[in-house]
Amino acid sequence: MKDVFAANEATSAEDAAKIIPRAEFRVFGQGILDIVEESMWKAQAKLFKKRESRETYFLSTATNEANVKVRDGLLDIKTKVGETENGYEIFQPRGKFQFPVKREEVATILENMKAEVNLVKDEYTLDDFIAIVEEHPGLAAVSIYKKRFGFSVDGIICEYGIIEFNGAVLETACCESEDYEGMTKAIEALEIGSFENRNYLVAAKSVIGMV
Repeated sequence: MKDVFAANEATSAEDAAKIIPRAEFRVFGQGILDIVEESMWKAQAKLFKKRESRETYFLSTATNEANVKVRDGLLDIKTKVGETENGYEIFQPRGKFQFPVKREEVATILENMKAEVNLVKDEYTLDDFIAIVEEHPGLAAVSIYKKRFGFSVDGIICEYGIIEFNGAVLETACCESEDYEGMTKAIEALEIGSFENRNYLVAAKSVIGMV
């Protein structure tokens, strides 16, 4: 099984396009940890890793389909390419870029965020990119702290954890896989199917009041 908590490494757009995207069902709220911690052992889950990280997500009022964030010093983008019949979202990795990031790559990222910006530099540092976001009326940056526990249920990658959006605390859980039928079984086993399926972008927007 692929280690989804593996160390972050730069990935070109060409290499990212070769990655087979996984569908994801993710929930946010309160009381989720109690539900998952009780149900996961009934489902004979296999715990494999804990991870803590601090990340910055970049949101756009124009779309929830461009997941752009900075983690471990890399500018990471995934874009939504579809949904399963059950509404599980499928995001394709588009690359992880080391700062300074080339103008062409920044332009592509902003295009996916549906944000028009006049780029005048050949390369952009992290501070430069944050400045672009802060100056654009349709963009926003959110500081996120994640404390996550990875596990599997019948081979389906799962996690649960505590997430802070600009200090506001929510609990989360998710299942992700290319095996959609297996995902459904894992979701049922973890008893989280009654929660709304929301990605990080939607959850962060709800916390900061971004419409």
